[in-house]
This record gives sequence, C-alpha cells and structure tokens, in this order.
Amino acid sequence: MIHIFGAKMAEPTRASTKQAAAGTHSPRHVGILACSSEGAALCYRTVCSEAAHALGHHAHPECSLHTHSLAQYVACIDRNDWSGVADLMLSSAEKLCRIGAEILICPDNTIHQALHFIGPQLSALPARFIHIAEVVAEAAAERGYKRLILLGTRWLVDSTVYDDALRARGIACVRPTDADKIAVSDIIMNTLVCGHDAEVTTRDL
Repeated sequence: MIHIFGAKMAEPTRASTKQAAAGTHSPRHVGILACSSEGAALCYRTVCSEAAHALGHHAHPECSLHTHSLAQYVACIDRNDWSGVADLMLSSAEKLCRIGAEILICPDNTIHQALHFIGPQLSALPARFIHIAEVVAEAAAERGYKRLILLGTRWLVDSTVYDDALRARGIACVRPTDADKIAVSDIIMNTLVCGHDAEVTTRDL
C-alpha cells in the first residue's frame, strides 16, 4: 500500500479525512491488470478498504480494471504458451495506461511468470508496474520471516516467480509435495476462481 498511496499506513484522523474530502491528497490512479474475476474483485476491495488508513475515511484512489476472459488465459497456459499470456497482459496494461493509470498491479500470481516476455514494453509504459513477488518479499522481510511456503496453482508452484525476490532478502521458499500442489491447484481453479469459496474448508486446504 505504501507504493500505491504514497504514504505509510496510519490510522485515519479527522485531518486526513478532511484532506481527502477536500482533494488535497493526490493518490495515484491504480490500474488493476486482472486475470480471474475473484482475484480482481478481492484486489479492488482491498485497495479501496485499506486506502482509508492513508487517505482518510471513505477515501481511496481512482481505480480502473481491465481483464481479458479467463478462458483465454487458461487456454494459453494449458498449451504452455506464456508469450500468449504476456500478450494478454500487455494488452490490458496498455488499455489501462490509455485511461490514465499511473500504477499497474496484477493480483494473479501465476501469470507473473510471463512478464519476462514483455519487460521492455512494460518499462516503456507511462505507468509503473509493481511486481507481486517484490511486495510480498518486502513485507515478509519487514516481519522477520525466514521461510515462506508457496501455495497456489500448480503452474505457480512450478515457477520461479517468487524465488529471486525472496532469495535476495535471505528468505527460503518452501514448496508443497506434488500431491498437495495438485490438490491446492484444483481447489483454486475449480472452486475459488468460480466464486464457490464457501465450499472450501480449512481441512481441504
């Protein structure tokens, strides 16, 4: 949130609330580069609800969201076409920039592994792209964590999305067994992204 709001998190005060209402705060326009609807919705809600800590009661930055169909992403991933995933991401990023986004965030861990295909193109955009692994690693280091377990889709667990960022901060990345990896991935792709999270129990996870 520090990257998005331009200030460290703090409890909202009357002064900050008045400043937000008066428009004296200038949070940056956040562009959400989405993949699944559930992940994007959670990201949007989190940005808006957490913003009050920095901007004041009810205040949040201007937010825009773009996503291609999840089916398009999954079709590319299933055939191991990560350059195709990257093309979809870049398309969304460019559309978000055209409507004024200054910060780009992607709440989907898995598709971050396609970023190396479009690194130069993203760098050339007027908006800054914030890598999810860098934010997670920074937060983990601040909390003094030394080992993190990586849970996510099987494509994420098999990737190196988090390795470099964690290693740079002396944090180990621990992966689940193959059986657990497949089970968690199935829950994510066939339950959570379909909006059926109420059906998932702690025991299942």
